[in-house]
Amino acid sequence: MTTIVIPAHNEAAVIGRLLSQLVPAESPDELDVIVVANGCTDDTAEVAASFGRGVRVLSLPVASKHAALAAGDGAAAGFPRVYVDADVELRSKDLTELAAALRRPGILAAAPERVPDLAGRPWTVRWYYDVWGRLPAVQAGLFGRGVIAVSQAGHDRIASLPPLLAEDLAASLSFEPHERTIATGARVVSHAPRTMGDLLRRRVRAAAGVMQLERTEQAPASVARTRMSDLLAVVRREPRMAPRLAIFLSVTVLARLRAGRMVARGDYSTWLRDESSRRQVPKTR
Repeated sequence: MTTIVIPAHNEAAVIGRLLSQLVPAESPDELDVIVVANGCTDDTAEVAASFGRGVRVLSLPVASKHAALAAGDGAAAGFPRVYVDADVELRSKDLTELAAALRRPGILAAAPERVPDLAGRPWTVRWYYDVWGRLPAVQAGLFGRGVIAVSQAGHDRIASLPPLLAEDLAASLSFEPHERTIATGARVVSHAPRTMGDLLRRRVRAAAGVMQLERTEQAPASVARTRMSDLLAVVRREPRMAPRLAIFLSVTVLARLRAGRMVARGDYSTWLRDESSRRQVPKTR
């Protein structure tokens, strides 16, 4: 049985959106879905529990994604195992594709194709993601998708990773390119920040995560830094990307400067969460 572990900290606004697509109403027993509400001050646990027997809910008093993942693993039994962020959108048929990818010889980890939701975002945010989504490491890596699926052997590989801001990046780097894959046919909708301020908060957290990874002995070696040659290659292929590159570089440099100050203070606990993408915006005709 496929097991899904969803760490959720104050995700009441979006957890129902995910579960309504993930848990098949006609056969909820086909999946083992575990929502780990950690440090919540809202009704995340209650919303998740409203989906009935198809969802198990665990509650932890402290806000910690690492502790939530460990608790979910402790309660889980089946493989493949899929770790899913609460703020993305994933369908039950996407799980089928991920499970199929893990049955291929030698594949230990898989992730879905990323579909960014950029509707209604300012042009500066859209331009940033236009460049980011074209980077080779972003296209090939399992990180930045909010979903990682592993076989039992893949789980054994990442089970001993230390607590890190960039948990998904560390997991991705734990596998050689031939051991991981992006499952064709599986898609995850990730919701982009609605403001430049929230985008910057996300990128500061990501940059701090890379710096922490590079300073942690038990973590896999980081090869995820963006190189100027990668950016120039994007512009050579598509000259219209040149103005977008200026936005990308501005955000990247500023994020690294702020992240550097956090790391110098030893601050790896400030989450800098983007709340804007979690707001429920009414649909207009």
